[in-house]
Amino acid sequence: MKMDTKAALAAETVYIRGIRANLHQFIQQAIQVFFVGLMIGMERNVLPVLSGDFGVAKGSFLFLMSFVVSFGFVKGILNFVAGRLSERIGRKKVLLLGWLAALPIPFMILYAANWGWIVAANVFLGINQGFAWSMTVTSKVDITRAEQRGFATGVNEFAGYAAVGIGGLVTGYLAQIYGPREALFGFTLAVTGLASAIAFLFIKETLPWAKSESREHANGTYAGHRPRWPTGVSEHPGTWEVFTLVSFRHPTFRALCQAGVANKIADALLWVLFPVFLHERGLGLVQIGWITAVYGMVWGASQLLTGALSDSIGRKMPIVAGLWLLGAGIGAVTLVNGIVAWTFCAAAMGMGMALLYPNLIASVADIAHPNWRSSALGTYRYWRDTGYAIGAILLGLVAQLEHDVSVAFWLTAGLLGLSGLMMVLGAEETHQNT
Repeated sequence: MKMDTKAALAAETVYIRGIRANLHQFIQQAIQVFFVGLMIGMERNVLPVLSGDFGVAKGSFLFLMSFVVSFGFVKGILNFVAGRLSERIGRKKVLLLGWLAALPIPFMILYAANWGWIVAANVFLGINQGFAWSMTVTSKVDITRAEQRGFATGVNEFAGYAAVGIGGLVTGYLAQIYGPREALFGFTLAVTGLASAIAFLFIKETLPWAKSESREHANGTYAGHRPRWPTGVSEHPGTWEVFTLVSFRHPTFRALCQAGVANKIADALLWVLFPVFLHERGLGLVQIGWITAVYGMVWGASQLLTGALSDSIGRKMPIVAGLWLLGAGIGAVTLVNGIVAWTFCAAAMGMGMALLYPNLIASVADIAHPNWRSSALGTYRYWRDTGYAIGAILLGLVAQLEHDVSVAFWLTAGLLGLSGLMMVLGAEETHQNT
């Protein structure tokens, strides 16, 4: 009898959604994604430029890109696994598993005998990113209202990608002082240890908020705008049903997924070949670090505005504008010369990413039922981050065959233009306030 009463009380618990009502947890999740961003940021400057120290021959662009291939494939798959798993065991446990997976990374970099060790370390980095970053997004969506999702995802991606820029800049300085291996070892170990401790002590489980929202939709007490969820979907769909719906069967989900792939092909270029391009033109580690940091920090900071903008004017217009601006900035890199000009290109690319990145996530969340929203986000993120691997193989092969990284820039710009057109023709507006 006591157990029945306890279960009934748990079922009736009111989980209030909104940033103000859950401000402490909202901030804690932002801190977590900042740490996750630092982990990937430490690779954005030092490794591509100093890959020769790990045995990569000059001009071996496809081999150089191999560490992004391993990262992209693993992160893509683990994004989807994280979404499904978090609906069963909870968001916090998956987040902690992500940080556990990061523990071998600093030691593998320090003792790397060749580039193969870096490729293997990026398998663990992919697990860390797939589990940890996915949960920060999902948890913020759980605890915020529908009309706040653009801003919420904007804050999340701001914190993460500002950290990417900062991580690349800081490790560039540290590498000059202590050497690349020692700098990456100390930086990565400190980030992993601190993030794990904070997550264990201060992060709360947010799955009950999603379940509460689902009950409100079921009993008709939900107070916000009713989303246009896809029809013909089971109440609790299985893994294959969600995956095929988001990947192929629903036109708007399908358009969002292809845009996600395109933007990560671009980011693979900017992760590896952009530093190589700048290094070939005589820039040093710190100069490259500043330019790539501008890209990351403009991307990150601008999302505070672009996410909130989509809550007012809708998601589709900013996404399309972002794809085309990103493509224009990438194409312009090869047409200009000098640190100032390349910095302006980096800022334009960062703004393009800011317009599209949080709003793609918010669009998926808009039309996914809370019962399977984490799985839908995981499916989108699977395709999006598999774009890293697709981009690394495609662009690395093109650059190697042509013996010129500039060709990869123009190919990427063309793909982004085509992706924007597919969004215009294939996607509906998902935000109900517009």
